[in-house]
Amino acid sequence: MDAGSHRQAGTVLRLAGITKRFGTLTANDAISLSLAKSEVVALLGENGAGKTTLMNILFGHYTADEGTIEVFGKPLAAGDPHAALTAGIGMVHQHFTLADQMSVVENIVLGTVPLWRPGYDRNAARARITALAADYGLTVDPDRLVSDLSVGERQRVEILKALYRDARILILDEPTAVLTPMETAALFATLKKLVGAGLSVIFISHKLNEVMAVSDRVVVLRGGRVAGERPIGETSAHELAELMVGGELPTLGVAPSRPGAVLFELSSVSTPAMGGQGLDGVSLQLRGGEITGLAGISGNGQAALAALIAGTLQMTGGGIQVGGRRVSGWSPRTALENRIGRIPEDRHATGMIGDMSVAENVISEAYRSRRFSRFGLLDWAAATRFAASIIKAYDVKCPSPAARVRLLSGGNMQKLILGRALDGDPDVILASQPTRGLDVGAVAYVHARLVEARDRGAAILLISEDLDEIQVLSDRVVVMSRGRLSTASARGERSVMQLGQLMAGHGLAAGDADAA
Repeated sequence: MDAGSHRQAGTVLRLAGITKRFGTLTANDAISLSLAKSEVVALLGENGAGKTTLMNILFGHYTADEGTIEVFGKPLAAGDPHAALTAGIGMVHQHFTLADQMSVVENIVLGTVPLWRPGYDRNAARARITALAADYGLTVDPDRLVSDLSVGERQRVEILKALYRDARILILDEPTAVLTPMETAALFATLKKLVGAGLSVIFISHKLNEVMAVSDRVVVLRGGRVAGERPIGETSAHELAELMVGGELPTLGVAPSRPGAVLFELSSVSTPAMGGQGLDGVSLQLRGGEITGLAGISGNGQAALAALIAGTLQMTGGGIQVGGRRVSGWSPRTALENRIGRIPEDRHATGMIGDMSVAENVISEAYRSRRFSRFGLLDWAAATRFAASIIKAYDVKCPSPAARVRLLSGGNMQKLILGRALDGDPDVILASQPTRGLDVGAVAYVHARLVEARDRGAAILLISEDLDEIQVLSDRVVVMSRGRLSTASARGERSVMQLGQLMAGHGLAAGDADAA
């Protein structure tokens, strides 16, 4: 895409001097940004750099303390999402805003007309949605319940919602964070069609290779200010990363592992379905001083495996051994008692409780221990001291231990979870999608902490849909497909192409699980 030709087509959006403060925190500091017709502008920045706040101001969820916004040359009313929609702005959030028990049609039409109004023409709505889906490659059944859709299909519904409302400016917030490589490729094909039809796009992402592939221009935020702006043809992923973090990125050196004893073992374990697929006779050994990377397409049993290890899903067959000792009655409590640290897949849904404080969240898995309990009452002074130690040790940008977790950026929430999981040097660490949605600096930080834990002797299971992450961190790699595991391979032994074939179920023998 030629950025110069886009700008000649005229500016469709202009933000000038946008400033937003939350108490003493300045989230946006005099930010100016423009967008031309049929242009894709990538908005980059570390977690907490101010990207989401800026987009929430644009979409009317927040009101700026200073600055102005113009859409198609006209001032945009502040703090009014309806005004943003009417002006032609659509937003697809990283965490989808869909009603699971309603159909695709109902979700898309909801808010445009009362669904119970006698004049509501469902057939006409369905026909328009079907036409939009066909035009932009957003295939989805209009009559299916949203609860039955895959993650990729849900994202298509969110985009269709915006198009149905005649959006001419589309904001995509971390659109590929939960997509498989195939779904990501399909999304980029759709973006190309949308831009070709005259839409303008603000693309928020931490994945620099994607930014380089789809953008015309990049604006980088750091500390709430514009740190730099580059045409995509005049920059590189390395330069953009340096602009994001304000200097050179730390390099991670992963020395060869020194595997020790088996600290955790699954033997021929089966489970009910969860997240699309249960486990089917899975056997797996986790050794101390080793990172075992588990790759796979979402929905193939990874969620069931993570839930089983965490104690929230029960087996229908097989056994669990910890430190060579068979354990029965496996539960979240027994998992914690057996020194298993847990980094859950979804920090918002299962990792943290947004309306609870930082202190309440970081002691949530140990509040009954003597460290935080006295005569059956919580010792808040001890909890506050512990939270303050996590904030300091893990460099969490947070006002105080009393702050509500929902006010923190995704990266800072992940650091809190990491601190909680690694507290006390657990023997086994379950790291499920530990860097999903994080910026390059936060990713490097999480990776370094996991390698440190490995080097002190922990057994780590890294579950990730990011093959680059799997290849870099893992001492050995297994692939999950349809609830079964492949044989293990050493780091670099299998190419990305070979791993991809196993992820698709090709070459996964019936007996592979026994060798993992």
